[in-house]
Amino acid sequence: MKIKKLSLRTRIFLAMILLVLLGSVLISAVAIYQYKEQSEDYHRGRLERKEENIQTHLKRVLNGRQNTWEVKTENIPLIFKEEIYNIADIHKLQINLYDLEGNLLISSKAGLQNYAAEKCLTPTVLNAITNTAIHRYVDKHQENGEIFQSSYTIITDQKSKALAILNLPYLEKDDFLEKELEEFLTRMGYAFMLVLLMAIAIAFWLSKYITKSLKTISDKMNTTRLEKRNEKIDIDDTSEEISALVNSYNSMIDELEESAVQLAKSEREQAWREMAKQVAHEIKNPLTPMRLTVQNFQRKFNPEDENIHTKVNEYSKTLIQQIDTMSSIASAFSNFAKMPAQQNETLNVVKIVKLALDIFNEDYIIFKADADEIIAKFDRTQLIRVVTNLVKNGIQSIPDDRIPKITVNVETFENNVVITVADNGSGILEENFNKVFEPKFTTKTSGMGLGLAMVKNIVETHKGSITFTSIKNKGTSFKVVFPKQ
Repeated sequence: MKIKKLSLRTRIFLAMILLVLLGSVLISAVAIYQYKEQSEDYHRGRLERKEENIQTHLKRVLNGRQNTWEVKTENIPLIFKEEIYNIADIHKLQINLYDLEGNLLISSKAGLQNYAAEKCLTPTVLNAITNTAIHRYVDKHQENGEIFQSSYTIITDQKSKALAILNLPYLEKDDFLEKELEEFLTRMGYAFMLVLLMAIAIAFWLSKYITKSLKTISDKMNTTRLEKRNEKIDIDDTSEEISALVNSYNSMIDELEESAVQLAKSEREQAWREMAKQVAHEIKNPLTPMRLTVQNFQRKFNPEDENIHTKVNEYSKTLIQQIDTMSSIASAFSNFAKMPAQQNETLNVVKIVKLALDIFNEDYIIFKADADEIIAKFDRTQLIRVVTNLVKNGIQSIPDDRIPKITVNVETFENNVVITVADNGSGILEENFNKVFEPKFTTKTSGMGLGLAMVKNIVETHKGSITFTSIKNKGTSFKVVFPKQ
């Protein structure tokens, strides 16, 4: 899952949870590091204190009245023969004393003198003690998973003369520190769970609060349309950035509304201009033959002509035909510009479609219906107009050299009425598919191209739809769908 595909709300939520996790891990890591540092400081300091106390105790024995032996290296075993055990017991630490050559003199650990490996110090230890200013060396090593420290220091007499080397083996026991760390991490775990739950709740609320305004703006933008009035966004208590975005959107709505008004006005003006051109063109066509007829009649008129009545009848017939053409043109434009008021009534669609087809009275028009009665609400006159226009359109598309065939089918689908009118005409070219329902578009030599535009207007007024399929030189099928209620 890519981060870029996540919503802003999800990213805010995950970011806050991640911050809590990283914070908890960081605190735990710092605690463990602090524990290790504290443990090392504790053991180093404890060993130094033990070493200082034991040295003081050893010097008291060397310089005490109970010591009857001369204070020198050779007598160390005799001086501390019994006392070394008491000192080791008091300080709870093993004590080893070596001569200056690194040979073991005496040890508080019973039987240590029998192990040759521990009877002599290594040259490394001797060099480290000798070459340091404080004459002290600490060896740290690990055995069987436990850490040991061994400190080596010089024991001197009252005249600061070196007598022996004091060795204190020290085992680092971290039981109590580990217990403290475990208790701390346990408490940290509980605190982390509590903080995590709080962070989830806060992150959910905060992400919802931040994205709520953006969601409102997004929904408004998705419903913004040029052809309708759009509502402005009214959001209170938002951040400065969201307020700026809202103000920009509201300004855009004002500009869009103004542009829509101008566009609608421009479209109406353009439509009327086109309509005026079309009307002028269609009316001008019959006027020309009318004018020629009148001029010819004026030029050839002779009252004494024995065929004058026949000629007058011919001229009158020509004028009447052109006047009828102009009248039909005016009626077509009038019907398209102003549809009659819709008067829905409950009717039998099958019966009305049959009635519309009776006008043509042609054998090649085939009617089919999946029921004798399909009841729906529709304007009777407009339903007849839809069927007759589609059938007439189909008849006019069939070439003269082809046996015509028109199939009209009425059926129901779910809660809709479906009327299909199919012909075997020339078909519609693919480049003209988008223009079929446009006013004044026609591929015929006659007609004004208003029939299908009017059909579409009627069907959509009844909350229906009209579609078509067409194959070149094979025919076209128009499909009208409208609800029963």
